[in-house]
Amino acid sequence: MALNAKTDPTYSPKRINGKFAPGVSGNPGGSLEATRRSFNKDFLLALAADFKQHGASAIATVRKQQPAAYMKICALLVPREMKVEHSGGVKAMTDEQLEAGIEAITAMLAARDPGSSAKVIEAVPEPVPAPGKTQRKRRKTDVNMVEDMGSEPEAVDS
Repeated sequence: MALNAKTDPTYSPKRINGKFAPGVSGNPGGSLEATRRSFNKDFLLALAADFKQHGASAIATVRKQQPAAYMKICALLVPREMKVEHSGGVKAMTDEQLEAGIEAITAMLAARDPGSSAKVIEAVPEPVPAPGKTQRKRRKTDVNMVEDMGSEPEAVDS
């Protein structure tokens, strides 16, 4: 029995014994990765061409009209993390490098000496009198109200 599209629903002229023929892809549209790479390449090329033509003036316009957006773009260009690797440290430095480093640190400390640039106010604090006690009015209770009225409340006959 010959295989064809009418008798076998899995029939495909690109398949031989259930396998794809040599040189034939299982995805006729191509792989998603290849499509994405192609799109990204085309987009970046178009963006680069547009930037070459209008880039400097567009940046200047954004900087003048939307400074917050301009600064956000600048911040996005800075990497979030920066890997710093220590190599050797002080132990790997020569005696000359150590002496130069100590001199640089001494100069920085001398430049920020707090005694030379500090503003000192010479004054004697005056004693401030403590605030006086304030008398709070006490709430009248029922007993105090009766005393103020001079007699017991009378019962009302109903």
